Amino acid sequence: MATRLEREKRAERWQKALTQKPNYSARRTVLVLCLGVAFSAVLASAFYRQVLETDFLKHEGDLRSVREREIPARRGMVMDRHGEPLAISTAVATLSIDPRSLLERPQAIAPLARSLELDPKELGQRLDRFHAKAFMYLRRRVEPRLAEAAEDVVHRYDVQGFGVETEYRRFYPGGEVFAHVLGFTNIDDQGQEGIELAYDPRLRAIPGKRRVIQDGRGRVVEEIEQIRPPRHGDDLLLSLDRRLQFLTYRELKRAVSEHQAVAGTAVLLDVDSGEVLAAASQPSFNPNAPRSELAAQRRNRVFTDLFEPGSTVKPLVIAMALENGVLNPNSIVDTGPGFMQVGRNRVRDVRNFGLLNTTSVLTKSSNVGIVKIARQMDPALLWQLYDRIGFGQPLRWVGDEQPFPGTGSGFLPNFEGWSEFEHATLAFGYGLNVTTMQLASAYAVLAGDGVLRPATLLRRDRGSEARRVFSARTTREVRAMMETVVSAEGTARRAAVTGYRVAGKTGTAKKAGPRGYVDGQYQAVFAGMAPASDPRFVMVVMIDEPGGKDYYGGLVAAPVFAKVMEMALRLYNVPPDDPAASLLLTAGADGRAGVPR
Repeated sequence: MATRLEREKRAERWQKALTQKPNYSARRTVLVLCLGVAFSAVLASAFYRQVLETDFLKHEGDLRSVREREIPARRGMVMDRHGEPLAISTAVATLSIDPRSLLERPQAIAPLARSLELDPKELGQRLDRFHAKAFMYLRRRVEPRLAEAAEDVVHRYDVQGFGVETEYRRFYPGGEVFAHVLGFTNIDDQGQEGIELAYDPRLRAIPGKRRVIQDGRGRVVEEIEQIRPPRHGDDLLLSLDRRLQFLTYRELKRAVSEHQAVAGTAVLLDVDSGEVLAAASQPSFNPNAPRSELAAQRRNRVFTDLFEPGSTVKPLVIAMALENGVLNPNSIVDTGPGFMQVGRNRVRDVRNFGLLNTTSVLTKSSNVGIVKIARQMDPALLWQLYDRIGFGQPLRWVGDEQPFPGTGSGFLPNFEGWSEFEHATLAFGYGLNVTTMQLASAYAVLAGDGVLRPATLLRRDRGSEARRVFSARTTREVRAMMETVVSAEGTARRAAVTGYRVAGKTGTAKKAGPRGYVDGQYQAVFAGMAPASDPRFVMVVMIDEPGGKDYYGGLVAAPVFAKVMEMALRLYNVPPDDPAASLLLTAGADGRAGVPR
């Protein structure tokens, strides 16, 4: 226990400490040291971030504010041979939203859905799926009026994160008339069918890129730089003639409807260049509408569908016989008694034609007559004919032109496996398969003085390289024979065009089913050319399964040929063979020359 004296001394020292003057110098020193340390730490931190960590921090900042955005580019335009637009890309709006912001204002969901012509329930379900995301498409490629209506709703309810971008949407002015040839694109503007698919690399646009600074609401504040300029797609000039395509489509659709047929095809070629001027198929579809049609409606039957050509091959067989000196146009063929036995099978005519010359075999379309002519040729010679004109092989296209998607090669059996009856049936168009385009190309050989030209869907200023199949003399003789088919004595009187000489051939073939040929199901065909004196155009029409009482090619397909060919000859100012008859046809009611109807 401390003594009193000790306690007094301790109290004295304490009192002295309380009355002692503070040491301000020491305090200042401590304060300066603390501030120096703090300032050094700030400088070190700034140096580290500004010098050593610059790239990292800049990258992190860019992730939050700098974005790369596309600069939209236009897909190439597709035009007909005269420059009329067939497929164009129009600027439309693509709308996006921050789903989190929209979910915070549920009262805006229904009005926004109605402004975009959407089901509010469907939009609500989509928002639930994207509730954790900062971005969601509302609708892509909408009309400006819908974009404006949606923007009004967003502003009214103060919804954040609404974005509008410019894109392009494909539009087809010709609708279903050109649908099979042009095809269509998907929502990303990539070709899916037809020309759009075949020439997609050429038509496709390459969007540009730009780097921008945007705020927290996704709005562009400043454009920093253009990374890549946009590249628009190349335009494409087709060989199609818009006027002839409309006419061909109209007449084919009318024939298919009138005869209650399953389908139909028609193709019109320019003989000198191999250009396809018109190519129509039925049934068709609207390429501007959302995809809801059956796949069969999208198929371009002109290039893809196969059929047995029937009697339309008879002029080709006769041309081969003439070329090889087997007969001449006046050679006599005995077709009596209207049928002939070939092995265990029988070949028939519709009636007993008796003695016919070579020309009359075509005029009457005698199966017996053509079989007797074909049997005078070796099977290898008949096979060589079909092979040289392109049956059973891919269609030849001009130069490096892209083949049409899905083009059929047809079927041609090798002659080494032919039976006696197959040799006979192949002479009148059974036992092989061709497309409408292949048959038209073959007839272009007869029309073009014996040369085969590659086909083309692109406009060509001059004819392409040709390969000779027959002599010019042979094809002229065959064309003269084929004119009798379109005469009053022939099977295709309805294919006649007033004022012009027309050459052609009908074909009516039974359809084959899983168990053989089906009774009552036919494919009616007419293939022809005009003017026969110096053919400018070749056309093939095929009506699949006509359901009415008429099913022959001369009654069902020939009228389509006549109406389209008449307009084609006049539109292209082809001089008539009989000017007086042509003038009489085009004279109006008041005696003045008018447009044929």
